[in-house]
Amino acid sequence: MSFGISKTIPANQGIEALNKLYDGSISEFEFHMAGKPSKLSVGDYVYTIFKNQLHGRLKITRIESGARHPKSGKARTLIYVSTPGKRLAIPLEKKGHRGTRYYQDAGNDGASWDSKG
Repeated sequence: MSFGISKTIPANQGIEALNKLYDGSISEFEFHMAGKPSKLSVGDYVYTIFKNQLHGRLKITRIESGARHPKSGKARTLIYVSTPGKRLAIPLEKKGHRGTRYYQDAGNDGASWDSKG
């Protein structure tokens, strides 16, 4: 099984924001989450949701705590992933959400994932 978190790419950022995570145009991306993750480790995944569809996953390479939200000053954690990630050939229905949610893929540790996009 693969474990990680799901993050929704805001619709106002457009499909371009999602595509750059999977097209090889960047080598790393930073997500953030409130507080400290209690269950997350390097090697887990960030699963991306866009327009209520699960599109793919990216492997977590490092987790840095101690950051602060620029407006509120509240603690947050920066989660770095390597890109490009693995994209599903056909996105799966998955309701988007705000913030961060823990996610577990029961697809035989990624065997159900198709990186052909």
